[in-house]
Amino acid sequence: MEIFVYGTLKRGERNHDRFCRGILRIREAKIRGRLYDLPFGFPALVTPEESILATGTAYYAADAERQRFTVPDADPVRGDVVHGELLTFDDPLARLPALDGLEGFRPGEKSLYRRVLIPAWVDEGRVVAWAYAVEHPSGEYLPGGRWPARDTPS
Repeated sequence: MEIFVYGTLKRGERNHDRFCRGILRIREAKIRGRLYDLPFGFPALVTPEESILATGTAYYAADAERQRFTVPDADPVRGDVVHGELLTFDDPLARLPALDGLEGFRPGEKSLYRRVLIPAWVDEGRVVAWAYAVEHPSGEYLPGGRWPARDTPS
């Protein structure tokens, strides 16, 4: 199972050690979308609706299977790009509920974030990954697509 992270779950950020133990692999990745710095000290991703292949459910095993059998779109990343990390785990039945809880995602209920299946690009090519996105951000747009802003190359 792969999760695209762009905020507090990245290496060196405050939630990485607590939620990412037992990780199998970390790769630099990018996705289509816009990134916002929320006033609460964490970022929010807005991804184009046409990039969303599925929305997460409370059926974690089915969501993990859906990811395995979904083919990413063939278009290269164009437009706004968000940079982050692609985390690979082997325990979706434990990992997805924990991450959903951290992100405040409650399938079928109103939540700040929703878990979406989207194409991601790594050096080896395209993959599909779960990510946490919002529909309506309320923070500062980060045109470089990196959070925290100190990660933006000069």
